[in-house]
Amino acid sequence: MGITRRDFLNGVAITIAAGLTPMQILRASPQTANQTLYYPPTLTGLRGNHPGSFEHAHQLGRDGRAFDFAAVPATEEFDLVVVGAGISGLAAACFWQQMKGTQQRILLIDNHDDFGGHAKRNEFSSENGTILGYGGSESLQSPRSNFSPVAMGLLKKLGVSIDNLEKAFDTTFYPNLNLSRGVYFDRKNFGVDKVVSGDPGRMVADDIPHDRLNGRSYEAFIGDFPLPESDRQALIALHTVDKDYLPEMSQEQKSGWLDKHSYTEFLREKVGLSEMAIRYFQQTTSDFQAVGIDATSCSDARICDLPGLNGMNLPPLDEESQADLDDPYVFHFPDGNATLTRLMVRHLIPAVSPGGKDMNDIVLARFDYSQLDRADSPVKLRLNSTGLHAANVGDKVEVTYMTGEKMTKVRAGQVVMAGYNMMIPYLVPEMSTEQQEALKQNVKSPLVYSKVVIRNWQPFIKLGVHEVYSPTAPYCRVKLDYPVSMGGYQHPRDPNQPIGLHMVYVPTLAGSGLSPREQSRKGRALLLGTPFEVHEQMIREQLQGMLGSAGFDHQRDIEAITVNRWSHGYSYFLNGLFDDEDEAKKIIETARQPIGKIVIANSDSDWSPYANSAIDQAWRAVNELAYGKVAAKEGA
Repeated sequence: MGITRRDFLNGVAITIAAGLTPMQILRASPQTANQTLYYPPTLTGLRGNHPGSFEHAHQLGRDGRAFDFAAVPATEEFDLVVVGAGISGLAAACFWQQMKGTQQRILLIDNHDDFGGHAKRNEFSSENGTILGYGGSESLQSPRSNFSPVAMGLLKKLGVSIDNLEKAFDTTFYPNLNLSRGVYFDRKNFGVDKVVSGDPGRMVADDIPHDRLNGRSYEAFIGDFPLPESDRQALIALHTVDKDYLPEMSQEQKSGWLDKHSYTEFLREKVGLSEMAIRYFQQTTSDFQAVGIDATSCSDARICDLPGLNGMNLPPLDEESQADLDDPYVFHFPDGNATLTRLMVRHLIPAVSPGGKDMNDIVLARFDYSQLDRADSPVKLRLNSTGLHAANVGDKVEVTYMTGEKMTKVRAGQVVMAGYNMMIPYLVPEMSTEQQEALKQNVKSPLVYSKVVIRNWQPFIKLGVHEVYSPTAPYCRVKLDYPVSMGGYQHPRDPNQPIGLHMVYVPTLAGSGLSPREQSRKGRALLLGTPFEVHEQMIREQLQGMLGSAGFDHQRDIEAITVNRWSHGYSYFLNGLFDDEDEAKKIIETARQPIGKIVIANSDSDWSPYANSAIDQAWRAVNELAYGKVAAKEGA
């Protein structure tokens, strides 16, 4: 069942409806095509910011193309138009409907071929049935500790039970198979391809109970690293001996120093590690911080529980950071936060999947995408439509968007901008220069989540690992999918059967010394210039190098590849090395000011790449429209 070159057309696999040839599909009516073929979650190849989703935006923002918006007549009128159908845009529509009633005419537009923003569903068919994965937004992080009453209220309304979500995650599934986390040293950087199992360290946002890590002693674990003896001993000491590396400083001075120096500098200048030993840590922060340790402050390294900082008599972490370390990272749907967006779409447009009531019956629900944009529905969701312009005109807002090469204008009572901060100045040029500059400070991080279905996972069993960190290979993390079973969906349990791998590639420039913003800009250019074939080759080479010694053959064992490419991934968040906290707060406030009847909702507007931030910002934006201010809590 392995994939072939024929499976891909411009990096996108076409699912053939039963009995139809490609030519017959082309001849079919659009309605037939919609009903039988249009189901984006099953598309493989290049997804995320896929071809067709960004070109018009780039023409406007990057190329400075002038569009004649005035020449386009308005063809429809809505009470509310939402530009961007991710978590924040969908939440804004739900909140607006809750405040104003279900009769409100609402239009959501999105430039992608599927809704959800970063919360995308990846769906695969294997010989054993459906395998679900997620294309971006992963889990609800520390909901009991860090979610607002507003966010928790929306979850409850949609039928999400935090308690049941926790129960659906089998936290001891991999530990019971005697698997642990490990490290992959690649031949190019370390002279040998080697996986070392038994990492005893805990992680930020850890899904494995701390007493079930199946870790070895640091002496045994690091003792197997393909590094010189001196480096191994230095790393063992760093992990096992609590030492004050800043003995001459007061607690306040230490905190100040840690805020302003990178973890690389700390390891080099204060710990005295060699460059080879430092290399081991290079991508430890990439998954969580979207940059390597050279652009991560020691304070942020502490949040990631990196070694060397526990013996320095530092003040306690803030509550949110401590919760991220202590709370189990298990609030995960089988398709990530795509379930959340599917629940919101079903709430707004019940016809897409009739009869549903909660998170369980949505998991395997087949959505009818032909119902998203029906003339008789008060709520319409229009995909493949890139917002280009929004302007206050009298007491209304005119919104112009592009579908293919067709430009359409609609009139709205109010508008919510729920896309990327970086794009909003180009879409709403009437705002002040100061606000434009503030919005442009949120430079999102490029991020790739690749999903690879392999025909069995015996190589992981043989190597004794369920998750592998790579210091220098392109994909910093490769892991067997989270063991979540709910709503009739069963996570793969048999190592002889297919499973989905989750792979994380952060194309920022580790070790470059550049700021996160600059790394993101350059990484994004690299990512957009990388075709699917190159991504595929990277994946195959890394998996072969990592798993080959355990019998893995990429030609035989890879069954499907979906590359979720997010050239604009994580929202930018405060980085103590490069940002002043007070100045950042002013930038955030300036950036999200209403422009007449246009308001801004997205996780960018909080400088926070989390689902709950996206929801909270939707609540703020809708309240600004409805009342000119933010109500204290939902329902106020």
